[in-house]
Amino acid sequence: MTTPTDESPIAMVPGPIEFDPEVLAAMSHSSQSHVAAPFIHTFQETLSLLRQLFFSTNPADQGFVISGSGTLGWDLVAANLIDASLESTKQALVINTGFFSDSFATCLGVYGAKVTNLAPPAVGSYPSLESIESALKQTHYQVVTITHVDTSTGVLQNVQEIASLIHRVSPCSFIIVDGVCSIGVENLQFSDWHIDFALTAPQKAIGAPSGLSIAFASARVLEYVEVTRKSPVPAFYADLKKWSSIMKAMEAGKPAYFATPAVQNIHSLNVALHQIVSAGPGAILDRFTKHAEASNKIKDFVINDLGLQIVALDRDHAANGMTAIYLPEGITNAQLLPAMAAQGVVLAGGIHKEIATKYFRIGHMGVSVVDKSRVDVDYTLKTLKQVIKDLSKN
Repeated sequence: MTTPTDESPIAMVPGPIEFDPEVLAAMSHSSQSHVAAPFIHTFQETLSLLRQLFFSTNPADQGFVISGSGTLGWDLVAANLIDASLESTKQALVINTGFFSDSFATCLGVYGAKVTNLAPPAVGSYPSLESIESALKQTHYQVVTITHVDTSTGVLQNVQEIASLIHRVSPCSFIIVDGVCSIGVENLQFSDWHIDFALTAPQKAIGAPSGLSIAFASARVLEYVEVTRKSPVPAFYADLKKWSSIMKAMEAGKPAYFATPAVQNIHSLNVALHQIVSAGPGAILDRFTKHAEASNKIKDFVINDLGLQIVALDRDHAANGMTAIYLPEGITNAQLLPAMAAQGVVLAGGIHKEIATKYFRIGHMGVSVVDKSRVDVDYTLKTLKQVIKDLSKN
């Protein structure tokens, strides 16, 4: 691969990431009817591939691919699983690790949820299992949300441990995982860990252009939405009951319509999923390992070679697909980001409200990590070292 330039920079941000050429080519697929057999076959295959990506083994679980952003996943959860007409179904516990946990909490509140925001003891940390257990014993929560990786801090939560705790202490609660910055890079075993709803988007670790809201719902969620819930869902487009019949039909290879799907985006997602899962579960786990290795390489370089501090306080709870890094003393994002961009590397600034101006973020997901022909990671680190050196002289 040629060295990046300011005319053809590499996107080393936590999404959208760099895309494989075949994935991008699929976005230029010719116009196609969304109810014609060729597209239905592609959609059917895409939903089947998602089962492998989510490690879903229960045929009664259902994948969803809906036109929209990953944020739509929050609305799907809030509109369908929060019933504000009943005190017993309006309680929500948000296990908070940053900006996107805050936003999920805000979305839940819009739909009438009574939200308990379980904050970490410090920025870059996470709520302990003891604090989660204590909160669960205070009241019954209809939903408990876990942000697997909060893109604002790069903090990784242990979903398996938290899910096990919830099942033990509050087994009737729905376990919700925001996997927008994790699915495709971090291990999430939907069936084995008994997750109820996981949401994501294509433009991060999955490696396809943005424009789709991707989710997986358990049989328990579908039963609640389709049978148990009696009050109307306060949404039209985000009504899971409408969408579940569409997705079930499409996965069975039958035409169905509620709203027009983003045809080209789904073709692109299909190619990306084939690249990830076609070699089987072992290949997916190997992908996780490659991301962990790249993450350690980057974090070790940042800490040991550059002498900087990462935002995540615990390396065992630091994301493998991105790193949030405190700025060197005397250097601002207004200086660092343009200087990096001028050398062909696009990084992201901070967004956490308490430290937004004090840190920046590097994304290291997808082809930038798994494609050995690419120089993205090495070039980014070399360039970052030189840019910091140059800025420190001024």
